Amino acid sequence: MEKKLPGIIARIGDTKQEIKILSIGGGAGEIDLQILSKVQAQYPEVLINNEVVEPSAEQIAKYKELVAKTSNLENIKFTWHKETSSEYQNRVMEKKELQKWDFIHMIQMLYYVKDIPATLKFFHSLLGANAKILIILVSGTSGWNKLWEKYGSRLPHDDLCLYVTSSHLTQMLCNLGLKYECYDLLSTMDISDCFVDGNENGDLLMDFLTETCNFSTTAPPDLKAEILKDLQEPEFSVKKEGKVLFNNTLSFIVVEA
Repeated sequence: MEKKLPGIIARIGDTKQEIKILSIGGGAGEIDLQILSKVQAQYPEVLINNEVVEPSAEQIAKYKELVAKTSNLENIKFTWHKETSSEYQNRVMEKKELQKWDFIHMIQMLYYVKDIPATLKFFHSLLGANAKILIILVSGTSGWNKLWEKYGSRLPHDDLCLYVTSSHLTQMLCNLGLKYECYDLLSTMDISDCFVDGNENGDLLMDFLTETCNFSTTAPPDLKAEILKDLQEPEFSVKKEGKVLFNNTLSFIVVEA
């Protein structure tokens, strides 16, 4: 991300007195502040208007705390909206407040959107000149994709989260006729504790991997055994220095105005 961001944000603030950034699902703000520091470095004299759409009051509170204790943010105006992306969309459509943005980012949040093509189309319509959307989500080459494809139908699935990867997303962008570039960011996650019976961290990791609460104690034994076996296979993980490292590769998708 450190290497890719400067190229991604190049030209978004050219000839502008103010750079407008919209963060969709900004969470507690750690990645947002990384992005803002890169924008500041590229455009040191330009004012930045950073608006955040985040449905969790707890996350917004953490974000505000982080801003309060971070230096060199004097030229950035922060505004927070406690709402989902669809609630934001409905609000601005009703009020006809369709202002243009220079940079919109959606980081690890499209899993929680019910109509992804409509969401992409809407936010693309808000891009100004030289503007871009940055989307980060799991790669189609990741272990997540293989896990979801093989076991998704056998895991309890709620309506809050979709199994979506960069492979699905790039197809949606093609169908919408939108221009984009896609980069993979190689990443692994140590899941060794999953294979230690009764390990608390391992149980939490299994909950995370399967998106199932208390998976280790509630899943049918045959399903649990199958998943644990597969997680050690080369298509899901690599074994290195006695550790099992899950393929957690992410994709950066940059959509042009």
